[in-house]
Amino acid sequence: MVFARLLGVLLLLLTAVPSHAALPSPAPGKLTVYFLDVGQGDATLIVSPTGKTVLIDGGPPEAGKRLAARLRELVKQPLDLVILTHPHLDHLGGLPAALKAVGAKRFMDPGFDHPSEAYRDLLDFVGREVGQVMNPEPNPNAPQTLLTIGLGEGVALTVLWPRVPQEPFLEDTRSDPNANSIVTKLTYGKTAFLFTGDAEPPTEEVLVQKPLDLTATVLKVAHHGGKHSSTRAFLERVKPSVAVISCGVGNDYGHPTPEALGRLRDVGARTFRTDQDGEVMAVSDGTTVTLRTTRAEASPTVVTGTQKAGSPVALGPIEPTPQRQGDRAVEKEPDPGAPRTKPSKEPSREPAPTSPSSPSEPGDTGQRFESLKGSKVFHREDCPTLKRSKNERTVYSRRADALRERRPAEDCHP
Repeated sequence: MVFARLLGVLLLLLTAVPSHAALPSPAPGKLTVYFLDVGQGDATLIVSPTGKTVLIDGGPPEAGKRLAARLRELVKQPLDLVILTHPHLDHLGGLPAALKAVGAKRFMDPGFDHPSEAYRDLLDFVGREVGQVMNPEPNPNAPQTLLTIGLGEGVALTVLWPRVPQEPFLEDTRSDPNANSIVTKLTYGKTAFLFTGDAEPPTEEVLVQKPLDLTATVLKVAHHGGKHSSTRAFLERVKPSVAVISCGVGNDYGHPTPEALGRLRDVGARTFRTDQDGEVMAVSDGTTVTLRTTRAEASPTVVTGTQKAGSPVALGPIEPTPQRQGDRAVEKEPDPGAPRTKPSKEPSREPAPTSPSSPSEPGDTGQRFESLKGSKVFHREDCPTLKRSKNERTVYSRRADALRERRPAEDCHP
């Protein structure tokens, strides 16, 4: 009798809780993209057919522990690249935990100045723990081209925006950090993925004006499905078969909004939502993309890629886009990533110790080298990594002195 009662209670609990199934590890020889469930935020893991890994964003702080655990299941070596699309807490908050869990070889962010204490702390952490820190700058020897990162087996990740210093950051938008999110396109055979961060309408307008192939089999929807992004003109250029929205259950911002969902329906996109579907896994063989979710009862969705295999993302020289003044809406949309408290004042710093040697000594070129406090590497004094960190630093007037204590950084090759 007691056993029967316990069995009844168990069955009641099982029927009351949605059924979820763990998604499998990356498929060997295929491109796998995980849209991770991090609540009200963004985190996407790319695993190429050769095992190269890219993490785009890390969700909010409260997702850090869960994100770290999931990455340990999916990644067996340090991440090849971590991309922070923009310096808002719902995209960067879980990154420290993720980086501590699996490590990373390279870190990229827009280099957009932002008065966030969490962002400053992240940069200091990255400066100590990651070997190479980079901005998405086009090749200075070919400024009309796009920065493209090869991931093996014909898989390429191309940065579409921002393009500093060739083009200035967008200003006077509803959210300048959002508008200058790193936007990337991942291509493999006839399939493509477009990752938009929290891009704003001005971002989409700039991209639409450029000679770019924006079409994508799968679109990571901007700003969690906010009502302003995913404009009609932009979606008509992207032509997504599938749209994935990363958002939290019952979030305070009303994401995704009816307006954004309506525009996605209008272009015929099948929409997945992490608040309803949980984690979304997309596997490409170069011809089709198969999507599964953690909802055990959901059948896989298979869509066919429409890209011309091997076709370039840039359809012509990428020229700077003239910015129009005075024609942008100023209506503010609540931003889950914006800081809600003023950051603390910059910590006081004592002058860094310098070597007593003079430029006239043998082997001294007059170039100074610097290292962030606690870091294992040293940089040239004009390295962008140093400019973006407020941490204390050690200064060396000779490279030989720096080499005695640290190794050269990979971003500026001092």
